Amino acid sequence: MARSRYTWTEEKIAKYYKEGRGTGELNNYLPWLTIHDVPSNGRSHRPKGWKTKRKHQLLSDLELSFFYYLEWSNKVVDIREQFPIDREDTLDISSQKNIPHPFEESTQTPIVMTTDFLATCRAGNEIFFIARSIKPSEELEDPRVCEKLEIERQYWEDKGVEWAIIDEKVMPKQFFKNLKYIHEYYDLVSKDEEEMSLHFLDFLINQSKKHSERKLIDCCKDFDSLYNLDDGSSIYYIRHLYARQYIVPVDMDKPIQPHKINLNGMSFTKGGFNNQYGSSIS
Repeated sequence: MARSRYTWTEEKIAKYYKEGRGTGELNNYLPWLTIHDVPSNGRSHRPKGWKTKRKHQLLSDLELSFFYYLEWSNKVVDIREQFPIDREDTLDISSQKNIPHPFEESTQTPIVMTTDFLATCRAGNEIFFIARSIKPSEELEDPRVCEKLEIERQYWEDKGVEWAIIDEKVMPKQFFKNLKYIHEYYDLVSKDEEEMSLHFLDFLINQSKKHSERKLIDCCKDFDSLYNLDDGSSIYYIRHLYARQYIVPVDMDKPIQPHKINLNGMSFTKGGFNNQYGSSIS
């Protein structure tokens, strides 16, 4: 009988290691798993990262939600998803705790366990890591899921890395909606559009000083008319300015809706979120 392409064998694991999966940083990182390596329920995502400039391999809506959280944080400088943890270590932990190690039943191959996110963070001159496992709360009621999470928890404790479980209860829904609204507009198509977006920022700052009660949507319409732009062009720039944090929401738990936001409910910064990361964060 032909094996499924999702079946794990020692040959397949060796092939993945040879390909360099689980190694690299930023745009050079290769996740252990891609959306093509696991059965899909139609909820996988491949957003381009603000920090890494590469397509990320996210296997669920909840992973996407937490990815947005990491993207928004100014402390996070690199995001590595589907990160493989050392199989010899997890086998040792499994034995010590008398917990069955995950394995491929058809081939009796111990599976390389993964952590959903390993994020590199910077606070001042300090570099540190956080590991996060993403699980819907209903799965946390499954004893077998909890056993595998205990192996993972112990692995990261042994490495001195903070580890935690993230479920849907701790991820604000409106925050997710806001980031979904702006995320893909972090980069604009051309340098001319980037310059125009900064002209619009100056326009908004000046308007806020003179007419702080104005609706954002009215400023958008005025700017489109002033520069003879297609209707709605300024909405495009708004999403970019939010993504770059030239406009910083007072409260990310409130919707980013230009027709409801007044200028006095916005905070502006000329610097924006312009951190530039090289090929290494070591």
